[in-house]
Amino acid sequence: MSAQQQKIRRLVWTGAIASVTATGAWYGAGLKTRSEFKQEIEKRREATPAEKIAQLEEQRGGLIAKRLGLERKIKELEMRANGATREESMQGQERRR
Repeated sequence: MSAQQQKIRRLVWTGAIASVTATGAWYGAGLKTRSEFKQEIEKRREATPAEKIAQLEEQRGGLIAKRLGLERKIKELEMRANGATREESMQGQERRR
């Protein structure tokens, strides 16, 4: 077998092994994701009413925090649209350390 054929054979094997490895990693990641999703659903299904309430309250807290942030940004934009400077629109919102 010539050196050129050996080089081609080596490249083909390298490519094949790399593609099998990448495909296996991708498939394994998909299996893990599906497994975690099923576990999360099962966990929610088995949760007691008190645990469900606690989880919903936690989600509510996060949503309220987002709402407050968005309301603040809307207020700043409205003040700026009415001619206030950036400093004026942000007055009273300095971070306290």
